[in-house]
Amino acid sequence: MTEIKTGRIVKGISGFYYVYVVESGIYECKAKGGFRNQGIKPLVGDVVDIQVISQEEKTGNVEEIHPRTSELSRPPVANVDQALVIFALKKPKPNLGLLDRFLVNMEYRNLPVVICFNKTDLVSEEEKNEVKEAYEKAGYPVIFSSIKKEEGLEEISAVLEGKLTTVAGPSGVGKSSIINKLQSEVVMETDDIMKKMDSGKQTTRHSQLIQLNETSFIMDTPGFGSLFLPEMECTELDELFPEMRNGRLDCKFSGCAHIHEPSCGVKRDFEEGKIAESRYDNYRLFYEELKNSKKY
Repeated sequence: MTEIKTGRIVKGISGFYYVYVVESGIYECKAKGGFRNQGIKPLVGDVVDIQVISQEEKTGNVEEIHPRTSELSRPPVANVDQALVIFALKKPKPNLGLLDRFLVNMEYRNLPVVICFNKTDLVSEEEKNEVKEAYEKAGYPVIFSSIKKEEGLEEISAVLEGKLTTVAGPSGVGKSSIINKLQSEVVMETDDIMKKMDSGKQTTRHSQLIQLNETSFIMDTPGFGSLFLPEMECTELDELFPEMRNGRLDCKFSGCAHIHEPSCGVKRDFEEGKIAESRYDNYRLFYEELKNSKKY
């Protein structure tokens, strides 16, 4: 009798898909040919039904891909629930322009974001409060952490619970240290995957989920040096700054850029302190960038 199990793809490499099934472990699977004919490719993060070929050797075939709730292209991953972006408060000093670019990209994809500022042991309470206030005004949850003092890890674990989270951040901010701490008691051993992989299989660039428990997964997202803004009209940008959404409804002129126009609800909110100066400055910078990009 054919046995069908449901699990999640935690790694895909060279046409093999490693599917984690709760209470059963990891199965090495190939995708049935029908997917290729339909132009469908299984992605890491997909919830799939597999037909078990050998329970003993933990092999099978991917038979069906469940409907996706979301899909990212870089890196290719399905069913991401949220993003956790990690920046240091010092060494290196946070590049808020880069952070705001990331936030705009996630808003464009309608993906919730939690912001973690690491290395709190290197800064004052005043410096912490400044960035916290700026981003909480925009509606983003802010967590502070320190690997040195082992602070904030419980809060991070709590927001990851029961979700598939893509974890991003520039180099040198302590992202790897945080991920290593989070997976210190990982249920799924990564060795389990490696044992199933023949040494001859290509192991260069690939996507892989790290499992924290039966329902919580994270994906380390490489490459954060520079982020391009989404391809969009400059007049759409204010919708991607959550703290501007109320003010834009009170502007006198339709299509208001919120920069030079009179009777602007967004500028009023900025002057009243409802929008952080760094966020407003980056909005203006991004607006000009989008505006000029349409000229070429």
